[in-house]
Amino acid sequence: MTLSTAEDESDQEIHIPADIDWEMLDKSKFFFLGAALFSGVSATLYPVVVLKTRQQVAQSQVSSVKTAFGIVRHEGFRALYRGFGTSLMGTIPARALYMTALEVTKSNVGTATIRLGFPEATAGAIANAAAGLSAAMAAQLVWTPVDVVSQRLMVQGGRLNSVPDASTCKYANGIDAFRKIIRTDGPRGLYRGFGISILTYAPSNAVWWASYSVAQRMVWGGMSCYLCKKDEDGNENGIIALRPDSKTVMAVQGVSAAMAGGVSALITMPLDTIKTRLQVLDGEENGKRGPTIGQTVRNLVREGGWTACYRGLGPRWASMSMSATTMITTYEFLKRLSAKNQEVLQ
Repeated sequence: MTLSTAEDESDQEIHIPADIDWEMLDKSKFFFLGAALFSGVSATLYPVVVLKTRQQVAQSQVSSVKTAFGIVRHEGFRALYRGFGTSLMGTIPARALYMTALEVTKSNVGTATIRLGFPEATAGAIANAAAGLSAAMAAQLVWTPVDVVSQRLMVQGGRLNSVPDASTCKYANGIDAFRKIIRTDGPRGLYRGFGISILTYAPSNAVWWASYSVAQRMVWGGMSCYLCKKDEDGNENGIIALRPDSKTVMAVQGVSAAMAGGVSALITMPLDTIKTRLQVLDGEENGKRGPTIGQTVRNLVREGGWTACYRGLGPRWASMSMSATTMITTYEFLKRLSAKNQEVLQ
């Protein structure tokens, strides 16, 4: 589908470069460049994820700045990248699954909704929501075990306000953590929190992609109205045909992504906190089972009331907004680099 904005009643039109669907992509280039680009994005944002995770497992509310200084002072700067190697190894296959499911679903659902007679804007929102849902579910098959291992590594060594029953087992590296989790809790230990991960990320991705689609149209529509009023006296026909450059397109995409990311972070924060708590706790050990979702919620409420479910909201909000902005601009750039026919960019 072509992302374009046009309002007939005011004869205003913004010509936006055509959207690149699954069939237009050079798959080998798409996955190779994607692995490199998203590895760089993950490396940039990883310290924020560590801060968010540490705050979520803390017994009391501690500011992000204090948490960051505490980690660096007691554990060194490298602690902000603890577990990154494991996370990176999982990011590549998880992203590959995510991008494949996203593009295939978006292309097929978008075509189907157009054929059913839905307006282009509605069809775009539906296709993006369905694509986000399927992509998140596919990626979690790989990402949940990686998340469990990397988060165990993130929280070990923490001295400030650590949870008493959090994982006290020391891991030398990701492989050592993998082996010990398997030995302690079996294969299901690697998928602890899988259900709530799906409940967290699948709706969040659906909301995010649908919101992103709507936000883009709103921003382009606003720009069109502004330019129409500005040029109304100088244009005899009252028609505006704007062809924005790549920088303008990326700026609109970035703003739209940040808006969608912030809303998604706020809506799904309690579920993410519960998921993190479940994933960093030890499993069956000495006859004691790990806590259930209900027990985890009760423990959080007992520690700090319902607001405890929003610990780490600041870093997560910042992380999701920055991640969404960098991800979508990187992703759209990647699709343009990977297009088989560069003429579609005109």
